[in-house]
Amino acid sequence: MSKTFVGMPAFPKNAAKAVQDSQLRFNLRKATRTIRNKRALVVGELADWPGLRQAGKAIKDHTLRNLDRYLIQLEEAVTAAGGHVHWAKDAAEANRIVADLVKATGETEVVKVKSMATQEIGLNEALEAEGITAYETDLAELIVQLGDDWPSHILVPAIHRNRAEIREIFLDKMPDAPPGLTDEPRALAEAARLHLRERFLRAKVAISGANFMIAETGTLVVLESEGNGRMCLTLPRTLISVVGIEKLLPTWRDLEVFLQLLPRSSTGERMNPYTSTWAGATEGQDFHLVLLDNGRTGVLADEVGRQALRCIRCSACLNVCPVYERTGGHAYGSVYPGPIGAILTPQLRGMSTELDRSLPFASSLCGACYEVCPVAIDIPTVLVELRAKARHPRAERLGMAAAGWVFTRSVRLARAQRFGGRMRRLVPKRLPGPMSAWTDTRDIPDIPRESFRAWWDRTEGGTR
Repeated sequence: MSKTFVGMPAFPKNAAKAVQDSQLRFNLRKATRTIRNKRALVVGELADWPGLRQAGKAIKDHTLRNLDRYLIQLEEAVTAAGGHVHWAKDAAEANRIVADLVKATGETEVVKVKSMATQEIGLNEALEAEGITAYETDLAELIVQLGDDWPSHILVPAIHRNRAEIREIFLDKMPDAPPGLTDEPRALAEAARLHLRERFLRAKVAISGANFMIAETGTLVVLESEGNGRMCLTLPRTLISVVGIEKLLPTWRDLEVFLQLLPRSSTGERMNPYTSTWAGATEGQDFHLVLLDNGRTGVLADEVGRQALRCIRCSACLNVCPVYERTGGHAYGSVYPGPIGAILTPQLRGMSTELDRSLPFASSLCGACYEVCPVAIDIPTVLVELRAKARHPRAERLGMAAAGWVFTRSVRLARAQRFGGRMRRLVPKRLPGPMSAWTDTRDIPDIPRESFRAWWDRTEGGTR
């Protein structure tokens, strides 16, 4: 877990603060609606999209059921191709492996391809503690890093920033930023390109993640839109890839399905601009693959929750979520925000904190996330299961116990209904004490004078 998220309060407190930021809401609304409209257009072009979706789900489910066998096959293929495979059970072990590999080269700087796994384990902070500086090369990640900020979206980490804010960050934190820099996208991109080019050329070590790993061939696959990934993957003498064990696909042929699902679901493109693949060590380069568990085998043991491991990090669920659109990613206290984060983060972290236990409730259960998921993760079902596992407030538990006692006997229910009908005029519109939060956002329904059961007995009882 990245140290930037340690100690954050529960989601409701974070969300209450976020919804007060009108600029944040405007930025999120504009960006998410643009992306999801593009996605709808390119998905609508494919008559077989439902079939592709089911194919992706089936491939992922098959892989997860046979993960042990495919991981061994992957290790053998990577090793045969000249690479080195390391196994990391948790974040601390993964960070130690990567730091030791970098220190063995004698370098104190690394360039990075955008990677959710390295953010998950707090790699940048761990390297900094060892005297190693990590430079993010993805444009959005660079903005987040220069702004001493947190990512707030899986695909677009700086989605909460607008052009004017990015310009200010560049002028303030980028030493080589042009003095007359404007907030035009072309100018901002050019400033970032000039800033990064010298780092690409001098870097001897690069760190990446991977979108997919192919067990059959030992191939790793990175999809990206800017070309920075290819610069990182090819120029340095040492390449270290940190990848979650769930990113496996059994065969090269399986990749064809996901090369159609991922670009359309993430950026709304028919095909992503850059697809880089490599197997083992290439000429003149030393390659290390760090396979990361960090709670994934625990998730795999849950028959309902394990479907979260199908996720291909497209972020489609974030872009349709009404909760995410209003609160943004920081409220989730994790590098995995939005609906997928609400089920993945608590499982990976074992629901060990108040924040983790609150995340399954960060949803209206509208189901939009399930409808757009390219691998058919039933997020609402997993949310409900995780809610059942969470420890609810004492007042809520007492209330549910009382309701259960009443509803288990028809006589008790009838008495409660008669009592409620008689006392209906005394029921306040806003409940007192700890129950007030419920009525702050909804009205108490009007209690009828007579229940349906009583009406039936009075009007039809004598005709039976």
